[in-house]
Amino acid sequence: MKRLLLALLALALPASLSAQDAPPPKPSINPSTDQGIVSAADPRAVAAGVEMLREGGSSTDAAIATMLALNVVEPYNSGIGGGSFLLHSDGKTGSTTSFDGRETAPAAADGKWFYADDGTPMSHAEAVPGGRSVGIPGDLRMWAKAHEQFGKLPWKKLFEPAIRLARGGFEITPRLYRAFMIGGDHIDAAAKKLFTDADGNWLPVGTWLQNPAQADLLQSIADHGADYFYIGPVAQKIVTTVNNAERNPSKMTTGDLASYDAKERPAVCETYRGYRVCSMGPPSSGGITVLMILKQLERFDMTRLGKDSPVAWHLFAESQRLAFADRNRYIADSDYVHVPIKGLLDPSYLAKRSRLISPDSTLGTYQPGHPAGAPPRITAPQSEVPGTSHVVAADKWGGVTSVTTTIEGYFGSGLTIDGTFLNNELTDFDIVPAQDGYLVANRVEGGKRPRSSMSPTIVYGPDGKVRLAVGAAGGPTIIGQVAKAIIGVIDWHLSAQDAIGLGLIYAPGPGGAAEANTQFAAMMPTFAKLGEHLKIVPLGLKANAIERVDGRWVGAADPRSEGIAMTQDGRATRIVRTGDDKNRPAE
Repeated sequence: MKRLLLALLALALPASLSAQDAPPPKPSINPSTDQGIVSAADPRAVAAGVEMLREGGSSTDAAIATMLALNVVEPYNSGIGGGSFLLHSDGKTGSTTSFDGRETAPAAADGKWFYADDGTPMSHAEAVPGGRSVGIPGDLRMWAKAHEQFGKLPWKKLFEPAIRLARGGFEITPRLYRAFMIGGDHIDAAAKKLFTDADGNWLPVGTWLQNPAQADLLQSIADHGADYFYIGPVAQKIVTTVNNAERNPSKMTTGDLASYDAKERPAVCETYRGYRVCSMGPPSSGGITVLMILKQLERFDMTRLGKDSPVAWHLFAESQRLAFADRNRYIADSDYVHVPIKGLLDPSYLAKRSRLISPDSTLGTYQPGHPAGAPPRITAPQSEVPGTSHVVAADKWGGVTSVTTTIEGYFGSGLTIDGTFLNNELTDFDIVPAQDGYLVANRVEGGKRPRSSMSPTIVYGPDGKVRLAVGAAGGPTIIGQVAKAIIGVIDWHLSAQDAIGLGLIYAPGPGGAAEANTQFAAMMPTFAKLGEHLKIVPLGLKANAIERVDGRWVGAADPRSEGIAMTQDGRATRIVRTGDDKNRPAE
Protein backbone atom coordinates (compact mmCIF):
# COMPACT_ATOMS: atom_id res chain seq x y z
CA MET A 1 0.00 0.00 0.00
CA LYS A 2 2.89 2.40 0.71
CA ARG A 3 4.25 1.89 -2.82
CA LEU A 4 0.75 2.42 -4.20
CA LEU A 5 0.32 5.73 -2.39
CA LEU A 6 3.72 7.00 -3.51
CA ALA A 7 2.84 6.19 -7.12
CA LEU A 8 -0.47 7.94 -6.65
CA LEU A 9 1.16 11.11 -5.37
CA ALA A 10 3.61 11.12 -8.25
CA LEU A 11 0.65 11.14 -10.64
CA ALA A 12 -1.46 13.69 -8.80
CA LEU A 13 1.03 16.33 -7.64
CA PRO A 14 2.26 19.12 -9.91
CA ALA A 15 5.05 18.11 -12.25
CA SER A 16 7.55 20.31 -10.42
CA LEU A 17 7.33 18.06 -7.37
CA SER A 18 8.75 14.57 -7.36
CA ALA A 19 7.29 11.74 -5.32
CA GLN A 20 10.39 11.95 -3.09
CA ASP A 21 9.75 15.65 -2.42
CA ALA A 22 6.03 15.22 -1.86
CA PRO A 23 4.66 15.54 1.67
CA PRO A 24 3.29 12.30 3.08
CA PRO A 25 -0.44 11.80 2.52
CA LYS A 26 -2.46 12.72 5.59
CA PRO A 27 -6.11 13.28 6.36
CA SER A 28 -5.82 17.07 6.16
CA ILE A 29 -8.07 19.25 4.07
CA ASN A 30 -7.01 21.98 1.71
CA PRO A 31 -8.72 25.16 2.92
CA SER A 32 -9.26 26.56 -0.58
CA THR A 33 -12.91 27.03 -1.49
CA ASP A 34 -12.37 26.42 -5.20
CA GLN A 35 -10.59 23.07 -5.08
CA GLY A 36 -12.12 20.19 -6.99
CA ILE A 37 -12.19 16.73 -5.43
CA VAL A 38 -12.62 13.07 -6.43
CA SER A 39 -13.60 10.05 -4.33
CA ALA A 40 -13.53 6.49 -5.64
CA ALA A 41 -12.67 2.93 -4.69
CA ASP A 42 -9.07 2.87 -5.92
CA PRO A 43 -6.28 5.45 -5.47
CA ARG A 44 -5.02 5.08 -9.02
CA ALA A 45 -8.46 5.80 -10.41
CA VAL A 46 -8.79 8.81 -8.11
CA ALA A 47 -5.45 10.09 -9.44
CA ALA A 48 -6.87 9.89 -12.98
CA GLY A 49 -9.81 12.08 -12.01
CA VAL A 50 -7.61 14.55 -10.16
CA GLU A 51 -5.40 14.81 -13.24
CA MET A 52 -8.43 15.94 -15.26
CA LEU A 53 -9.33 18.56 -12.66
CA ARG A 54 -5.78 19.91 -12.74
CA GLU A 55 -6.00 20.12 -16.53
CA GLY A 56 -9.09 22.34 -16.23
CA GLY A 57 -11.65 19.59 -16.51
CA SER A 58 -15.14 19.51 -15.10
CA SER A 59 -16.52 17.13 -12.50
CA THR A 60 -17.95 15.05 -15.35
CA ASP A 61 -14.55 14.88 -17.06
CA ALA A 62 -13.01 13.76 -13.78
CA ALA A 63 -15.70 11.14 -13.16
CA ILE A 64 -15.34 9.63 -16.65
CA ALA A 65 -11.54 9.47 -16.40
CA THR A 66 -11.88 7.86 -12.97
CA MET A 67 -14.29 5.23 -14.28
CA LEU A 68 -12.03 4.46 -17.23
CA ALA A 69 -9.14 3.91 -14.83
CA LEU A 70 -11.34 1.72 -12.63
CA ASN A 71 -11.99 -0.37 -15.75
CA VAL A 72 -8.27 -1.18 -15.74
CA VAL A 73 -7.46 -1.61 -12.04
CA GLU A 74 -10.86 -2.84 -10.80
CA PRO A 75 -11.91 -5.06 -13.74
CA TYR A 76 -14.03 -7.33 -11.55
CA ASN A 77 -16.58 -4.63 -10.69
CA SER A 78 -16.80 -2.05 -13.46
CA GLY A 79 -15.80 -1.11 -16.97
CA ILE A 80 -16.91 -0.18 -20.48
CA GLY A 81 -18.46 -3.63 -20.88
CA GLY A 82 -21.16 -2.58 -18.39
CA GLY A 83 -23.45 0.32 -17.55
CA SER A 84 -23.84 3.38 -15.33
CA PHE A 85 -26.26 5.89 -13.88
CA LEU A 86 -24.95 9.45 -13.63
CA LEU A 87 -26.33 12.41 -11.68
CA HIS A 88 -25.01 15.93 -12.29
CA SER A 89 -25.57 19.20 -10.45
CA ASP A 90 -24.44 22.51 -11.88
CA GLY A 91 -23.62 23.66 -8.33
CA LYS A 92 -25.21 27.06 -8.87
CA THR A 93 -28.93 26.83 -9.60
CA GLY A 94 -29.57 23.46 -7.95
CA SER A 95 -30.45 21.99 -11.34
CA THR A 96 -30.01 18.21 -11.34
CA THR A 97 -29.61 16.17 -14.52
CA SER A 98 -29.52 12.38 -14.67
CA PHE A 99 -28.34 10.03 -17.39
CA ASP A 100 -29.31 6.40 -17.89
CA GLY A 101 -26.57 4.17 -19.30
CA ARG A 102 -28.17 0.94 -18.11
CA GLU A 103 -27.65 -2.11 -20.30
CA THR A 104 -30.53 -3.40 -22.45
CA ALA A 105 -31.63 -6.89 -23.43
CA PRO A 106 -31.12 -7.97 -27.05
CA ALA A 107 -34.20 -7.60 -29.24
CA ALA A 108 -34.53 -11.40 -29.35
CA ALA A 109 -34.92 -11.69 -25.57
CA ASP A 110 -38.27 -12.81 -24.21
CA GLY A 111 -39.81 -14.12 -21.00
CA LYS A 112 -38.14 -17.51 -21.42
CA TRP A 113 -34.66 -16.02 -21.99
CA PHE A 114 -33.27 -17.73 -18.89
CA TYR A 115 -35.05 -21.06 -19.30
CA ALA A 116 -33.14 -24.29 -19.86
CA ASP A 117 -33.70 -26.60 -22.84
CA ASP A 118 -36.07 -28.72 -20.73
CA GLY A 119 -38.39 -25.75 -20.26
CA THR A 120 -37.53 -25.03 -16.62
CA PRO A 121 -36.19 -21.70 -15.33
CA MET A 122 -32.47 -21.52 -14.59
CA SER A 123 -31.19 -20.64 -11.15
CA HIS A 124 -29.36 -17.33 -10.88
CA ALA A 125 -26.03 -19.16 -10.62
CA GLU A 126 -26.79 -21.11 -13.81
CA ALA A 127 -27.82 -17.97 -15.71
CA VAL A 128 -24.75 -15.82 -14.94
CA PRO A 129 -21.88 -17.47 -16.88
CA GLY A 130 -21.65 -17.10 -20.63
CA GLY A 131 -23.44 -15.09 -23.28
CA ARG A 132 -27.11 -14.88 -22.36
CA SER A 133 -26.55 -12.75 -19.27
CA VAL A 134 -24.75 -10.04 -21.28
CA GLY A 135 -26.74 -6.86 -21.84
CA ILE A 136 -25.89 -4.25 -24.48
CA PRO A 137 -23.24 -2.16 -22.67
CA GLY A 138 -24.33 1.42 -22.01
CA ASP A 139 -21.33 3.10 -20.42
CA LEU A 140 -19.59 4.68 -23.38
CA ARG A 141 -22.64 6.17 -25.07
CA MET A 142 -23.91 7.49 -21.75
CA TRP A 143 -20.53 8.99 -20.85
CA ALA A 144 -20.34 10.58 -24.32
CA LYS A 145 -23.79 12.15 -23.83
CA ALA A 146 -22.85 13.51 -20.39
CA HIS A 147 -19.49 14.73 -21.70
CA GLU A 148 -21.13 16.56 -24.59
CA GLN A 149 -23.32 18.45 -22.15
CA PHE A 150 -21.00 18.98 -19.17
CA GLY A 151 -17.43 18.18 -20.26
CA LYS A 152 -14.72 20.80 -20.76
CA LEU A 153 -11.74 18.70 -21.89
CA PRO A 154 -11.45 16.83 -25.20
CA TRP A 155 -12.92 13.31 -25.13
CA LYS A 156 -9.52 11.84 -26.02
CA LYS A 157 -7.90 13.45 -22.97
CA LEU A 158 -10.12 11.54 -20.56
CA PHE A 159 -8.64 8.22 -21.69
CA GLU A 160 -4.97 9.05 -21.16
CA PRO A 161 -4.58 7.86 -17.52
CA ALA A 162 -6.42 4.58 -18.16
CA ILE A 163 -4.36 3.87 -21.27
CA ARG A 164 -1.13 4.53 -19.32
CA LEU A 165 -2.26 2.13 -16.60
CA ALA A 166 -3.25 -0.61 -19.03
CA ARG A 167 -0.14 -0.31 -21.20
CA GLY A 168 2.44 0.58 -18.57
CA GLY A 169 1.06 -1.69 -15.90
CA PHE A 170 -0.18 -1.56 -12.33
CA GLU A 171 0.21 -3.52 -9.14
CA ILE A 172 -2.20 -6.28 -8.17
CA THR A 173 -3.74 -5.26 -4.84
CA PRO A 174 -5.17 -7.51 -2.11
CA ARG A 175 -8.68 -6.67 -3.31
CA LEU A 176 -8.01 -7.69 -6.90
CA TYR A 177 -6.38 -10.90 -5.72
CA ARG A 178 -9.38 -11.66 -3.51
CA ALA A 179 -11.62 -11.08 -6.54
CA PHE A 180 -9.71 -13.86 -8.32
CA MET A 181 -10.50 -16.14 -5.39
CA ILE A 182 -14.19 -15.22 -5.26
CA GLY A 183 -15.17 -14.87 -8.89
CA GLY A 184 -12.34 -16.12 -11.05
CA ASP A 185 -13.74 -19.57 -11.61
CA HIS A 186 -16.04 -18.54 -14.48
CA ILE A 187 -13.76 -16.22 -16.47
CA ASP A 188 -12.78 -17.14 -20.01
CA ALA A 189 -9.45 -18.49 -21.26
CA ALA A 190 -8.13 -15.09 -22.38
CA ALA A 191 -8.73 -13.58 -18.94
CA LYS A 192 -7.19 -16.55 -17.17
CA LYS A 193 -4.12 -16.21 -19.33
CA LEU A 194 -3.86 -12.55 -18.32
CA PHE A 195 -4.30 -13.19 -14.60
CA THR A 196 -2.40 -16.46 -14.06
CA ASP A 197 1.19 -17.63 -14.27
CA ALA A 198 2.62 -20.41 -16.42
CA ASP A 199 1.39 -23.01 -13.93
CA GLY A 200 -2.16 -21.67 -13.91
CA ASN A 201 -1.92 -20.02 -10.49
CA TRP A 202 -3.43 -16.60 -9.87
CA LEU A 203 -0.84 -13.85 -9.98
CA PRO A 204 -0.03 -12.86 -6.39
CA VAL A 205 -0.44 -9.50 -4.67
CA GLY A 206 2.27 -7.09 -5.76
CA THR A 207 2.63 -8.52 -9.28
CA TRP A 208 2.99 -5.89 -11.99
CA LEU A 209 0.15 -6.47 -14.47
CA GLN A 210 -0.10 -5.11 -18.01
CA ASN A 211 -3.11 -5.32 -20.32
CA PRO A 212 -1.96 -4.18 -23.80
CA ALA A 213 -5.09 -5.42 -25.58
CA GLN A 214 -7.24 -3.23 -23.34
CA ALA A 215 -4.88 -0.29 -23.88
CA ASP A 216 -5.29 -0.65 -27.64
CA LEU A 217 -9.09 -0.80 -27.34
CA LEU A 218 -9.22 2.29 -25.14
CA GLN A 219 -6.89 4.15 -27.50
CA SER A 220 -9.14 3.39 -30.46
CA ILE A 221 -12.25 4.59 -28.59
CA ALA A 222 -10.36 7.70 -27.52
CA ASP A 223 -9.35 8.40 -31.14
CA HIS A 224 -12.65 7.59 -32.84
CA GLY A 225 -15.34 8.25 -30.22
CA ALA A 226 -17.87 6.08 -28.40
CA ASP A 227 -19.44 4.77 -31.60
CA TYR A 228 -16.25 2.83 -32.33
CA PHE A 229 -17.42 0.40 -29.64
CA TYR A 230 -20.96 0.05 -31.03
CA ILE A 231 -20.48 -0.04 -34.81
CA GLY A 232 -17.89 -2.03 -36.71
CA PRO A 233 -15.27 -4.64 -35.73
CA VAL A 234 -15.63 -4.25 -31.95
CA ALA A 235 -19.41 -4.69 -32.11
CA GLN A 236 -18.95 -7.76 -34.28
CA LYS A 237 -16.42 -9.14 -31.82
CA ILE A 238 -18.88 -8.69 -28.93
CA VAL A 239 -21.68 -10.42 -30.87
CA THR A 240 -19.43 -13.32 -31.87
CA THR A 241 -18.19 -13.72 -28.29
CA VAL A 242 -21.61 -13.87 -26.64
CA ASN A 243 -23.35 -15.89 -29.37
CA ASN A 244 -20.59 -18.50 -29.51
CA ALA A 245 -20.14 -18.71 -25.74
CA GLU A 246 -19.61 -22.23 -24.46
CA ARG A 247 -22.30 -21.69 -21.84
CA ASN A 248 -25.69 -20.03 -22.43
CA PRO A 249 -25.05 -18.62 -25.92
CA SER A 250 -26.95 -15.44 -26.70
CA LYS A 251 -28.87 -14.17 -29.74
CA MET A 252 -27.41 -10.67 -29.81
CA THR A 253 -27.00 -8.83 -33.12
CA THR A 254 -24.80 -5.98 -34.28
CA GLY A 255 -28.05 -4.07 -34.72
CA ASP A 256 -28.67 -4.35 -30.96
CA LEU A 257 -25.38 -2.59 -30.33
CA ALA A 258 -25.73 0.01 -33.07
CA SER A 259 -29.20 1.02 -31.88
CA TYR A 260 -28.36 1.33 -28.17
CA ASP A 261 -29.50 4.70 -26.82
CA ALA A 262 -28.33 6.27 -23.56
CA LYS A 263 -31.07 8.48 -22.16
CA GLU A 264 -31.36 11.66 -20.17
CA ARG A 265 -33.99 11.01 -17.48
CA PRO A 266 -35.75 13.20 -14.92
CA ALA A 267 -34.09 12.93 -11.52
CA VAL A 268 -36.35 11.97 -8.62
CA CYS A 269 -36.23 14.51 -5.78
CA GLU A 270 -37.90 14.82 -2.39
CA THR A 271 -37.32 16.82 0.77
CA TYR A 272 -36.05 15.38 4.04
CA ARG A 273 -35.94 17.67 7.07
CA GLY A 274 -35.45 20.76 4.91
CA TYR A 275 -32.85 19.18 2.64
CA ARG A 276 -33.60 18.29 -0.97
CA VAL A 277 -32.47 14.80 -1.89
CA CYS A 278 -32.14 13.97 -5.60
CA SER A 279 -31.34 10.57 -7.07
CA MET A 280 -31.86 8.29 -10.06
CA GLY A 281 -35.30 7.25 -11.25
CA PRO A 282 -36.33 4.11 -13.17
CA PRO A 283 -35.02 1.79 -14.41
CA SER A 284 -33.13 2.16 -11.15
CA SER A 285 -35.19 1.45 -8.08
CA GLY A 286 -32.51 2.95 -5.86
CA GLY A 287 -33.46 6.60 -5.78
CA ILE A 288 -37.18 6.08 -5.20
CA THR A 289 -36.57 3.48 -2.49
CA VAL A 290 -34.03 5.67 -0.67
CA LEU A 291 -36.53 8.53 -0.71
CA MET A 292 -39.32 6.29 0.61
CA ILE A 293 -37.11 5.08 3.46
CA LEU A 294 -36.24 8.65 4.46
CA LYS A 295 -39.77 10.04 4.22
CA GLN A 296 -41.21 7.17 6.27
CA LEU A 297 -38.69 7.99 9.01
CA GLU A 298 -39.23 11.74 8.96
CA ARG A 299 -41.88 11.70 11.71
CA PHE A 300 -39.44 10.04 14.14
CA ASP A 301 -36.86 12.04 16.11
CA MET A 302 -33.83 10.22 14.77
CA THR A 303 -31.51 12.92 16.13
CA ARG A 304 -32.70 12.41 19.70
CA LEU A 305 -32.46 8.64 19.36
CA GLY A 306 -28.94 8.83 17.94
CA LYS A 307 -26.70 6.40 16.10
CA ASP A 308 -26.20 4.18 19.16
CA SER A 309 -29.90 3.55 19.72
CA PRO A 310 -31.25 0.08 18.89
CA VAL A 311 -34.66 1.70 18.43
CA ALA A 312 -33.29 4.02 15.73
CA TRP A 313 -31.87 1.06 13.81
CA HIS A 314 -35.10 -0.90 14.32
CA LEU A 315 -37.02 2.00 12.75
CA PHE A 316 -34.50 2.06 9.90
CA ALA A 317 -35.02 -1.66 9.32
CA GLU A 318 -38.82 -1.37 9.34
CA SER A 319 -38.76 1.51 6.88
CA GLN A 320 -36.55 -0.53 4.55
CA ARG A 321 -38.97 -3.46 4.65
CA LEU A 322 -41.96 -1.35 3.68
CA ALA A 323 -40.04 0.51 0.98
CA PHE A 324 -38.68 -2.72 -0.52
CA ALA A 325 -42.17 -4.23 -0.63
CA ASP A 326 -43.26 -1.37 -2.88
CA ARG A 327 -39.99 -1.41 -4.80
CA ASN A 328 -40.26 -5.09 -5.64
CA ARG A 329 -43.83 -4.82 -6.88
CA TYR A 330 -43.90 -1.57 -8.79
CA ILE A 331 -40.47 -0.46 -10.02
CA ALA A 332 -38.95 -1.58 -13.31
CA ASP A 333 -38.03 0.00 -16.66
CA SER A 334 -40.58 2.81 -17.07
CA ASP A 335 -40.27 2.56 -20.85
CA TYR A 336 -41.95 -0.87 -20.61
CA VAL A 337 -44.18 -0.76 -17.52
CA HIS A 338 -46.03 2.02 -15.75
CA VAL A 339 -44.13 3.00 -12.60
CA PRO A 340 -46.28 5.11 -10.24
CA ILE A 341 -43.44 7.43 -9.21
CA LYS A 342 -45.70 10.28 -8.17
CA GLY A 343 -47.90 7.96 -6.13
CA LEU A 344 -44.98 6.21 -4.43
CA LEU A 345 -43.49 9.56 -3.35
CA ASP A 346 -46.77 11.25 -2.46
CA PRO A 347 -46.42 12.68 1.10
CA SER A 348 -49.85 11.44 2.19
CA TYR A 349 -49.12 7.94 0.91
CA LEU A 350 -45.75 7.81 2.67
CA ALA A 351 -47.30 9.18 5.86
CA LYS A 352 -49.80 6.34 5.73
CA ARG A 353 -47.00 3.82 5.22
CA SER A 354 -45.02 5.41 8.06
CA ARG A 355 -47.91 4.91 10.48
CA LEU A 356 -47.37 1.16 10.08
CA ILE A 357 -43.98 1.55 11.79
CA SER A 358 -43.86 1.24 15.58
CA PRO A 359 -40.83 2.05 17.74
CA ASP A 360 -41.86 -0.77 20.09
CA SER A 361 -42.26 -3.79 17.81
CA THR A 362 -41.87 -5.14 14.31
CA LEU A 363 -44.77 -5.23 11.90
CA GLY A 364 -43.98 -8.83 10.98
CA THR A 365 -45.49 -8.90 7.49
CA TYR A 366 -44.73 -6.32 4.82
CA GLN A 367 -47.13 -6.02 1.93
CA PRO A 368 -46.85 -3.46 -0.85
CA GLY A 369 -49.23 -0.57 -0.56
CA HIS A 370 -51.57 0.93 -3.14
CA PRO A 371 -50.09 4.23 -4.32
CA ALA A 372 -52.07 6.38 -6.70
CA GLY A 373 -51.72 5.28 -10.30
CA ALA A 374 -50.43 1.82 -9.43
CA PRO A 375 -51.36 -1.02 -11.79
CA PRO A 376 -51.69 -4.56 -10.39
CA ARG A 377 -48.23 -6.10 -10.27
CA ILE A 378 -46.72 -9.20 -8.75
CA THR A 379 -43.11 -9.43 -7.68
CA ALA A 380 -40.62 -12.24 -7.96
CA PRO A 381 -37.46 -12.93 -5.95
CA GLN A 382 -34.76 -10.38 -6.67
CA SER A 383 -31.51 -11.69 -8.13
CA GLU A 384 -29.23 -8.65 -8.01
CA VAL A 385 -25.78 -9.40 -6.63
CA PRO A 386 -23.20 -7.23 -4.89
CA GLY A 387 -20.90 -5.85 -7.55
CA THR A 388 -20.44 -2.24 -8.74
CA SER A 389 -18.36 0.87 -7.96
CA HIS A 390 -19.19 4.50 -7.18
CA VAL A 391 -17.40 7.70 -8.18
CA VAL A 392 -18.14 11.22 -7.02
CA ALA A 393 -16.37 14.37 -8.16
CA ALA A 394 -16.68 18.14 -7.81
CA ASP A 395 -14.94 20.86 -9.81
CA LYS A 396 -13.80 24.38 -9.00
CA TRP A 397 -16.92 25.84 -10.62
CA GLY A 398 -19.16 23.99 -8.17
CA GLY A 399 -20.27 21.26 -10.57
CA VAL A 400 -20.86 17.88 -8.93
CA THR A 401 -21.08 14.46 -10.59
CA SER A 402 -22.23 11.34 -8.73
CA VAL A 403 -22.12 8.15 -10.79
CA THR A 404 -22.50 4.46 -10.06
CA THR A 405 -21.07 2.00 -12.57
CA THR A 406 -21.16 -1.79 -12.77
CA ILE A 407 -20.68 -4.99 -14.73
CA GLU A 408 -22.92 -6.73 -12.12
CA GLY A 409 -21.25 -9.75 -10.47
CA TYR A 410 -17.55 -10.42 -10.02
CA PHE A 411 -16.02 -10.27 -13.53
CA GLY A 412 -19.54 -10.01 -14.99
CA SER A 413 -20.39 -12.81 -17.40
CA GLY A 414 -16.76 -13.96 -17.36
CA LEU A 415 -16.48 -13.22 -21.10
CA THR A 416 -13.95 -10.73 -22.43
CA ILE A 417 -13.15 -8.83 -25.58
CA ASP A 418 -9.74 -7.16 -25.89
CA GLY A 419 -8.91 -7.59 -22.20
CA THR A 420 -12.24 -6.10 -21.05
CA PHE A 421 -15.03 -7.96 -19.26
CA LEU A 422 -18.61 -8.02 -20.47
CA ASN A 423 -21.42 -7.63 -17.95
CA ASN A 424 -23.93 -10.18 -16.66
CA GLU A 425 -26.51 -7.44 -16.10
CA LEU A 426 -29.48 -9.30 -17.58
CA THR A 427 -29.59 -11.53 -14.50
CA ASP A 428 -30.98 -8.46 -12.71
CA PHE A 429 -34.26 -9.29 -14.47
CA ASP A 430 -36.63 -11.62 -12.68
CA ILE A 431 -36.04 -14.95 -14.38
CA VAL A 432 -39.65 -16.16 -14.13
CA PRO A 433 -41.88 -13.77 -16.13
CA ALA A 434 -45.16 -14.43 -14.32
CA GLN A 435 -46.30 -15.27 -10.83
CA ASP A 436 -49.77 -16.26 -9.61
CA GLY A 437 -51.18 -15.47 -13.02
CA TYR A 438 -49.73 -11.93 -13.22
CA LEU A 439 -46.90 -10.65 -15.37
CA VAL A 440 -43.89 -9.55 -13.34
CA ALA A 441 -42.89 -5.90 -13.82
CA ASN A 442 -39.18 -6.73 -14.04
CA ARG A 443 -39.55 -9.61 -16.51
CA VAL A 444 -37.20 -9.99 -19.48
CA GLU A 445 -38.27 -8.24 -22.69
CA GLY A 446 -36.32 -7.32 -25.81
CA GLY A 447 -34.73 -3.88 -25.53
CA LYS A 448 -35.71 -3.52 -21.88
CA ARG A 449 -33.42 -2.36 -19.09
CA PRO A 450 -33.26 -4.56 -15.97
CA ARG A 451 -34.16 -3.03 -12.62
CA SER A 452 -31.20 -1.76 -10.60
CA SER A 453 -30.51 -0.66 -7.03
CA MET A 454 -27.82 1.84 -8.00
CA SER A 455 -28.46 5.12 -6.21
CA PRO A 456 -26.15 7.99 -7.18
CA THR A 457 -27.45 10.80 -4.97
CA ILE A 458 -26.94 14.53 -4.47
CA VAL A 459 -28.27 16.27 -1.34
CA TYR A 460 -28.90 20.01 -1.32
CA GLY A 461 -28.86 21.95 1.94
CA PRO A 462 -31.56 24.39 3.06
CA ASP A 463 -29.52 27.11 1.31
CA GLY A 464 -30.00 25.33 -2.03
CA LYS A 465 -26.33 24.42 -2.40
CA VAL A 466 -24.90 20.92 -2.61
CA ARG A 467 -24.29 19.59 0.90
CA LEU A 468 -23.51 15.93 0.13
CA ALA A 469 -22.99 13.65 -2.87
CA VAL A 470 -22.95 9.94 -2.17
CA GLY A 471 -23.34 6.51 -3.70
CA ALA A 472 -22.36 2.92 -3.05
CA ALA A 473 -21.72 -0.56 -4.38
CA GLY A 474 -23.13 -3.81 -3.08
CA GLY A 475 -26.23 -4.87 -5.00
CA PRO A 476 -29.50 -4.12 -3.18
CA THR A 477 -27.56 -3.12 -0.04
CA ILE A 478 -26.74 0.08 -1.98
CA ILE A 479 -30.15 1.45 -1.04
CA GLY A 480 -29.56 1.01 2.69
CA GLN A 481 -25.99 2.30 2.47
CA VAL A 482 -27.09 5.56 0.83
CA ALA A 483 -30.06 6.08 3.17
CA LYS A 484 -27.83 5.38 6.18
CA ALA A 485 -25.23 7.90 5.00
CA ILE A 486 -27.86 10.62 4.57
CA ILE A 487 -29.35 9.94 8.00
CA GLY A 488 -25.85 9.91 9.48
CA VAL A 489 -25.02 13.34 8.07
CA ILE A 490 -28.40 15.07 8.52
CA ASP A 491 -29.81 13.46 11.68
CA TRP A 492 -26.73 12.35 13.56
CA HIS A 493 -24.47 15.24 12.51
CA LEU A 494 -21.66 12.89 11.49
CA SER A 495 -19.04 13.58 8.88
CA ALA A 496 -19.71 11.75 5.61
CA GLN A 497 -16.69 9.60 6.42
CA ASP A 498 -18.10 8.51 9.77
CA ALA A 499 -21.57 8.01 8.35
CA ILE A 500 -20.22 5.70 5.64
CA GLY A 501 -18.15 3.85 8.24
CA LEU A 502 -21.16 2.98 10.41
CA GLY A 503 -22.33 -0.61 10.26
CA LEU A 504 -25.45 -1.33 8.23
CA ILE A 505 -28.68 -3.17 8.85
CA TYR A 506 -29.94 -4.57 5.57
CA ALA A 507 -33.59 -5.58 5.84
CA PRO A 508 -35.41 -5.94 2.51
CA GLY A 509 -38.01 -8.16 4.17
CA PRO A 510 -38.76 -9.95 7.46
CA GLY A 511 -35.58 -10.61 9.39
CA GLY A 512 -32.49 -9.22 7.76
CA ALA A 513 -28.77 -8.83 8.34
CA ALA A 514 -26.81 -6.77 10.85
CA GLU A 515 -23.27 -6.19 9.65
CA ALA A 516 -20.67 -8.23 11.54
CA ASN A 517 -17.85 -6.61 13.51
CA THR A 518 -19.80 -3.38 13.98
CA GLN A 519 -21.88 -1.64 16.66
CA PHE A 520 -24.74 -4.13 16.37
CA ALA A 521 -23.39 -7.01 18.48
CA ALA A 522 -24.21 -5.13 21.69
CA MET A 523 -27.70 -4.28 20.43
CA MET A 524 -28.88 -7.81 19.69
CA PRO A 525 -30.69 -8.40 23.03
CA THR A 526 -32.69 -5.19 22.56
CA PHE A 527 -33.39 -6.07 18.96
CA ALA A 528 -34.84 -9.38 20.12
CA LYS A 529 -37.19 -7.58 22.53
CA LEU A 530 -38.39 -5.42 19.65
CA GLY A 531 -39.19 -8.53 17.63
CA GLU A 532 -36.22 -8.17 15.30
CA HIS A 533 -34.82 -11.45 13.99
CA LEU A 534 -31.56 -10.20 12.59
CA LYS A 535 -28.54 -12.32 11.81
CA ILE A 536 -25.05 -10.94 12.26
CA VAL A 537 -23.28 -11.56 8.96
CA PRO A 538 -20.56 -9.94 6.85
CA LEU A 539 -21.91 -7.53 4.24
CA GLY A 540 -20.20 -6.46 1.03
CA LEU A 541 -20.24 -2.65 1.32
CA LYS A 542 -18.31 0.03 -0.56
CA ALA A 543 -19.45 3.66 -0.49
CA ASN A 544 -17.88 6.95 -1.57
CA ALA A 545 -18.93 10.54 -0.91
CA ILE A 546 -17.96 14.17 -0.83
CA GLU A 547 -19.52 16.86 1.36
CA ARG A 548 -19.38 20.62 1.61
CA VAL A 549 -18.18 21.79 5.04
CA ASP A 550 -17.41 25.44 5.86
CA GLY A 551 -17.05 26.34 2.19
CA ARG A 552 -14.71 23.49 1.23
CA TRP A 553 -15.01 19.99 -0.12
CA VAL A 554 -14.26 17.10 2.23
CA GLY A 555 -13.98 13.58 0.89
CA ALA A 556 -15.09 10.24 2.26
CA ALA A 557 -14.18 6.70 1.25
CA ASP A 558 -15.39 3.46 2.74
CA PRO A 559 -12.98 2.09 5.37
CA ARG A 560 -13.88 -1.38 4.09
CA SER A 561 -12.30 -0.58 0.71
CA GLU A 562 -9.01 0.57 -0.80
CA GLY A 563 -10.63 3.84 -1.79
CA ILE A 564 -9.60 7.40 -1.04
CA ALA A 565 -10.73 10.95 -1.76
CA MET A 566 -8.29 13.54 -3.06
CA THR A 567 -8.48 17.28 -3.71
CA GLN A 568 -7.39 18.90 -6.95
CA ASP A 569 -3.94 19.83 -5.63
CA GLY A 570 -3.19 16.21 -4.77
CA ARG A 571 -3.90 16.20 -1.05
CA ALA A 572 -5.72 13.14 0.19
CA THR A 573 -8.58 14.21 2.40
CA ARG A 574 -9.13 10.69 3.65
CA ILE A 575 -6.66 7.84 3.49
CA VAL A 576 -8.24 4.57 4.54
CA ARG A 577 -6.70 1.13 4.76
CA THR A 578 -8.32 -2.25 4.63
CA GLY A 579 -6.55 -4.02 7.52
CA ASP A 580 -7.14 -7.75 7.39
CA ASP A 581 -10.53 -7.07 5.76
CA LYS A 582 -12.05 -10.29 7.13
CA ASN A 583 -15.49 -8.69 7.26
CA ARG A 584 -15.79 -8.29 3.50
CA PRO A 585 -16.52 -11.24 1.25
CA ALA A 586 -17.52 -9.09 -1.73
CA GLU A 587 -17.80 -5.54 -3.00
